[in-house]
Amino acid sequence: MGCRRRGSRSELLRVVASAEGDEVLVDERRRLPGRGAWLHHSTACLDRAEKRRALPRALRRPGPLDTSGVRSHLEPPTGAVASTTTDENGSNS
Repeated sequence: MGCRRRGSRSELLRVVASAEGDEVLVDERRRLPGRGAWLHHSTACLDRAEKRRALPRALRRPGPLDTSGVRSHLEPPTGAVASTTTDENGSNS
């Protein structure tokens, strides 16, 4: 939705508006009630959706929506480092 590219359901993240209508929630199991929107698993896609004001339109909600929950789901935890393991020969596995 944000980047306007298509993808399979396994590549996309479903988001829905909360019952109060002011917050966007991640629907990992794809079972929450209500109208949903689909994003790629990247903050760039979310940024584009916010810039275009696509989320309120797609979810049919008036006004701006709080996307902090979705953003925290997409961003890696601070201080996280990609771990690699090396065997006794020094090669990465």
